[in-house]
Amino acid sequence: MIKPLPILSILLFFTISASLKAQDSLDIKIGQMILIGFPKPEVDQAVLDAIRHGKIGSIILFEKNIPPKNSYHALKKITWTYQKAASIPLIIAIDQEGGRVNRLKEKYGFPRSLTAAKLGKMPLDSIRFYSETTAATLAGLGINMNFAPDVDLAVNPNNPVIVKAERAYSKSADSVVLFAREFIRQHQRHGVLTSIKHFPGHGSSMDDTHHGIADVTQTWSEEELKPYQTLIDEGYAESVMTSHIVNKKLDASGNPGTLSSDIIDGILRKKLNFQGVVFTDDMQMHAITQYYGLEEAIRLTILAGVDILTFSNNISGSQDRTVDKVHSIIRSYVENGTIPRERIEESFRRIMGLKKRLSTTTSDYYRKNWTEAKNESDQLKIIIENQKKQIIELKNIKSDPADSGKKKKRTK
Repeated sequence: MIKPLPILSILLFFTISASLKAQDSLDIKIGQMILIGFPKPEVDQAVLDAIRHGKIGSIILFEKNIPPKNSYHALKKITWTYQKAASIPLIIAIDQEGGRVNRLKEKYGFPRSLTAAKLGKMPLDSIRFYSETTAATLAGLGINMNFAPDVDLAVNPNNPVIVKAERAYSKSADSVVLFAREFIRQHQRHGVLTSIKHFPGHGSSMDDTHHGIADVTQTWSEEELKPYQTLIDEGYAESVMTSHIVNKKLDASGNPGTLSSDIIDGILRKKLNFQGVVFTDDMQMHAITQYYGLEEAIRLTILAGVDILTFSNNISGSQDRTVDKVHSIIRSYVENGTIPRERIEESFRRIMGLKKRLSTTTSDYYRKNWTEAKNESDQLKIIIENQKKQIIELKNIKSDPADSGKKKKRTK
């Protein structure tokens, strides 16, 4: 399990630094609820300034943010520049599921990854190996949050965004839990947070919420909640990401899950008893932007019980959202009483609790585990060489009929 922070680090999470004391504490707390993407493979000055002024608490990386040359060293420089500017530790997130959803590709010199669907057909050792490789890479880069694992069930073979993209481990809830649990364990070992997604289940949809409404009213089943319930009960759900699916059996008004108090507060909070941080899926997906204005989407989302709103600035056809725009909308809602101040305070407490779990920080991890490497190139060589060795070991395991049989039973 993740080790507790040293006393000085704990104080950091609960004390706004001297540079922020002069500012309105409401600004700081609202800022912690905003996660945003940036445009290029370099530090964005506007985002950096927002971090310095406490108006943003999290950022997300995409492939467009990966420098094409000397990628490991250059990307680490970007993440550490952002982190150094933050008075409250910054969540630096990425979607690194593996396979199709893979920002750190081999062409940039990063280790190979496999899709969840392929891993779901392999021995448990495989996911242990690939998950640890991913977690170690993220930790070395200064990335402390992985928006994974995907715990959707592969119940609809024609599902375009989850099943056809091989993002689901299995159609069996028990198998999904088995693999997701191991994925999370390996990330915990390296101090990288995880987020199970896409609540309350996206594996039965016929449509992709990136492009519009996905209504699962007739296809969704309670079995899709099982991975969430089990991982929450076992203490492995460090955070949860919502989906924008519509399910009128769960919310008669037809609001997407992200905007639904019935689904977030009613089911996730009260029924499943999850009291941790809830992230939205990208608020710029067309399932939101084509049917709701920015102000209304933000209002509904926060009142539903979500803690951190994601604006990736990475969806084609969606208008970019600045920190100042989002921040001012939330602030105005609090000032006019539309969103109670207590709702902001509640999210702030949850976010600080999550950030307290960031182990000894990624910089400590780097110093502790990578000091023997001469430079960043050597570090990657070590990961890749270890990967090759373990792949050979996995092939040997699979070639042993008796052992292979045992492993297969565990994944059914």
